[in-house]
Amino acid sequence: MQSLPPQPAGAGADALIRVRDLVVGFRDRTVLKGLNLDIRRGEILGFVGPSGQGKSVLTRTILGLVPKRSGTIEVFGEDTDGLTTARRRQIEQRWGVLFQQGALFSALTVKQNIQMPMREHLNLSGRLLDEFARLKIEMVGLKPDAADKFPSELSGGMIKRAALARSLALDPEILFLDEPTSGLDPIGAGEFDELVATLKRTLGLTVFMVTHDLDSLYTACDRIAALGDGQIIAEGPIEAMLASDHPWLRSYFHGKRGRSLAAPAAAARRVLPHGAPAANLAGV
Repeated sequence: MQSLPPQPAGAGADALIRVRDLVVGFRDRTVLKGLNLDIRRGEILGFVGPSGQGKSVLTRTILGLVPKRSGTIEVFGEDTDGLTTARRRQIEQRWGVLFQQGALFSALTVKQNIQMPMREHLNLSGRLLDEFARLKIEMVGLKPDAADKFPSELSGGMIKRAALARSLALDPEILFLDEPTSGLDPIGAGEFDELVATLKRTLGLTVFMVTHDLDSLYTACDRIAALGDGQIIAEGPIEAMLASDHPWLRSYFHGKRGRSLAAPAAAARRVLPHGAPAANLAGV
């Protein structure tokens, strides 16, 4: 009898995405080497690891943007290998993606960027398109006048929020965030984390966040998975990361910056309950 692949700790029926024995590579380089991971319903999962080791590759492989060599990926209980083109499009409407640099269309206004997925997948009147775009803009904390601005007229924080609004255009169940706080100052990054956590609670989102930001891991993530040498080397809450003896994890979480963040971040988790409101950062 063929043995089953090892499952991540806590794997269960609440996983919206299951990755098993995933192998991904480019030419003669293998990036992901039999990776196993679950993304569970209703959590913010932080995904960390050394630079260039394949964190964003995993996201793009799940999304179907990068081909895999072997292994399985199940989304909403369906093996992506067996999906028809029509069924894949249906599933793609159930997730939203925020790429690292925002990836807004430079020739379109914020409102038009947000409306792009709606125009592609929904049959809505112009009035409803405008109303839904307005709601998404308000949802991410941008001022109403941002709707008619082009990406070149926005600050870095506003671009992130506009791109987040577009990722929410179709009311997704899963949100993929690739380095969402990169390029933001500490205050802007912290308030963006609060926004994501609030959206997760109010909308019932499941969030997969690729990040290097220690603040995000301490204050926003329910669980963390760490990538090393193409596989998951540890997963669990922040306490599990801090207790790990793996050399990279010890260097990352117990280095000078990690130590400086630990106490205030832990205090923030105690002071700001999960019902705390997100700050409005429209001008950041």
